[in-house]
Amino acid sequence: MTSADTLRFAARAALGYPLRTSLMVLAMAIGVAAVVVLTALGDGARRYVVGEFASLGANLIIVLPGRNETGGVNAGSFVTSTPRDLTVSDATALLRAPLVSRIAPLSVGNSEISVGGKLRDVMVLGTNADYIDIRQYHMAQGQFLPREELGRASAVAVIGDKIRRELFGATAAVGRMIRVGDNRLRIIGVLAPAGQGLGMSTDELVIVPVATAQAMFNTNTLFRIMVEARHRDALAPAQKQLEDILRARREGELDVTLITQDAVLGTFDRILGALTLGVAGIAAISLAVAGILVMNVMLVAVTQRTGEIGLLKALGATGRDIRLAFLSEAALLSIAGALVGYGLGHLGAWGIRLAYPVLPAWPPNWAVAAGLGTALGTGLLFGVLPARRASRLDPVQALAKR
Repeated sequence: MTSADTLRFAARAALGYPLRTSLMVLAMAIGVAAVVVLTALGDGARRYVVGEFASLGANLIIVLPGRNETGGVNAGSFVTSTPRDLTVSDATALLRAPLVSRIAPLSVGNSEISVGGKLRDVMVLGTNADYIDIRQYHMAQGQFLPREELGRASAVAVIGDKIRRELFGATAAVGRMIRVGDNRLRIIGVLAPAGQGLGMSTDELVIVPVATAQAMFNTNTLFRIMVEARHRDALAPAQKQLEDILRARREGELDVTLITQDAVLGTFDRILGALTLGVAGIAAISLAVAGILVMNVMLVAVTQRTGEIGLLKALGATGRDIRLAFLSEAALLSIAGALVGYGLGHLGAWGIRLAYPVLPAWPPNWAVAAGLGTALGTGLLFGVLPARRASRLDPVQALAKR
């Protein structure tokens, strides 16, 4: 039998039992689709989180109150308790570091904003003029916070685009007076739409000078301090300089945590990368189940086609020819299932992207290749036993269908 004869024999055998073939293809397709969809979901989550942290800005160091003794980044890095808080004077002192280009102190709280009888809750962020450049935001109207001393509580505010639309509609917002809590503030600018970032929508923010926010919430502490190094290669030495300054201000004790943008990105990239591999492994189990189904159905096929196998052997087909014929059939079924699963997987990933536009749920190339390769390998592996059994049939007994 030539290669063309073998493929023709395998294709006719598969098409001769359409229901059986369809079920085997479906089983293999479900396995491949599961791998593609789950890896698209896992890798999409990884890229989303990494992108969110990357959007913080370049060359960034974040100073958090409280000491994380074990190092690294974990849940405790973002919710900390400390005997000594960060202050505006700490933020000002950090500017003395030679490798620091700018800083942005952050004071955060919730309040009510009202104008013209309209009222809603908002998140108020107190910071300085450098915050917009550190976070790489853009203005749609007006200007950002003025450059002034951190201790000056100017009665001005910059609002997000959603706040502008809800409170002012089509009328101009810049220059209007609003009341935030018990404070009357004048709007000097509106941020360009930016959407969600690290769980906080910039379109719903009210940004005020840090001293204004501290007076509004009756506190003299800071939530965080964002520090921008002069360039990416300066991140490590800049962090050392910041630690030295803060240690000197705290009587030799470094009771704060400094994390770099690269550390955050690396940590989440590793965690979510491992998660993607894990879900891919779980999905691959379904391919093994599909392979077992292929083996069982092929064993039944050997029994059903005993007479056909005996006739082939009587006509001179060797055991090798029979093995190749059955392995070719298993390979064709696996390839068909893999291709159908590939299409279904991309359809599922498209559905995820449609339902959650912020999630870049594109299946990684390695997962697609692994899914297709595993499907083919599984089909061939579990097709070996039926093929060997068919090749060992005695032609006389096979013709007698024994």
